[in-house]
Amino acid sequence: MHDLLELTATVPEHLFGKRLDQGLAEMFPDYSRSRIKNWILAGQVLLDGEVKQAPREKLQGGEAVEIKAEIEIQQTHQAEEIELNIVYEDEQILVINKPADLVVHPGAGNSEGTVLNALLAHFPEIAKVPRAGIVHRLDKDTTGLMVVAKTIEAQTHLVDQLQHREISREYEAVAIGTMVAGGTVDAAIGRHATKRTSMAVREGGKPAVTHYRVKEKFRAHTYLRLKLESGRTHQIRVHMSHLRHPLVGDQLYGGRPRPPKAASQEVIDMLRGFKRQALHAAQLELFHPISGEWMSWQAPLPEDFVALLNVLREDTRLHPDLLD
Repeated sequence: MHDLLELTATVPEHLFGKRLDQGLAEMFPDYSRSRIKNWILAGQVLLDGEVKQAPREKLQGGEAVEIKAEIEIQQTHQAEEIELNIVYEDEQILVINKPADLVVHPGAGNSEGTVLNALLAHFPEIAKVPRAGIVHRLDKDTTGLMVVAKTIEAQTHLVDQLQHREISREYEAVAIGTMVAGGTVDAAIGRHATKRTSMAVREGGKPAVTHYRVKEKFRAHTYLRLKLESGRTHQIRVHMSHLRHPLVGDQLYGGRPRPPKAASQEVIDMLRGFKRQALHAAQLELFHPISGEWMSWQAPLPEDFVALLNVLREDTRLHPDLLD
């Protein structure tokens, strides 16, 4: 199923000599150059009434442009009435606070029950936007803030902000071990050489930078605030494991329970029972993709995270002489 998009304009004189795809990308900044190139190749772009299918063709200036593009409506995934915790919504974007145990995008073993299925039910028009407007993801068991584009125009600008590192994302986490001070991890991340579901710090990977600071120290754990410069798969989890301070509950990257000395049964049970990575996307800041306004949202810590902090805090209070 397709929806028709029609755009018309006159080529400005200053675009004389520019390639067709470059010039149209400048004239219609709400659409990416790769998308416009595909429209040209598909014969959906006309100059002065003539179909043009060569992206390299040079513009003269003054031509009448018509784009009659078919936008594919996503029908491969079903709309499902799944409750979303919507923090903000307008005609262009929505921001959700994702709970744990909710997959963002359907994949192998998760064809339904995802954020994408929920978005298709909440706003059916989002089917016209690739990946139902999802421009960045959170892991299944990571909680917190995600922005979603409701239109192709918003998606184009949000993806551009992500690529230029203009979207600010801050996280809170509990790491295993006592960390003395904050710092920065600048280490490339790629697919693990033997564990195909895991990522790893490795040569030839994609650049990845994570900044972190210590919020609170416990006897054998550290409460952190982290900020991403890049957005690689499992980035914070991989980088903290690389520092030999994996996140509590992150069994994929070495976060098995490590209770401190003389820990109470409550502490042991809390650490053993925390079955997800202790990671929460606490703050999201970005320029609104259409108005350009700088916007900021915060999401409070989920209950299980708060309970973990309280137990570790009380354990540290009871054993000040046993601090690592």
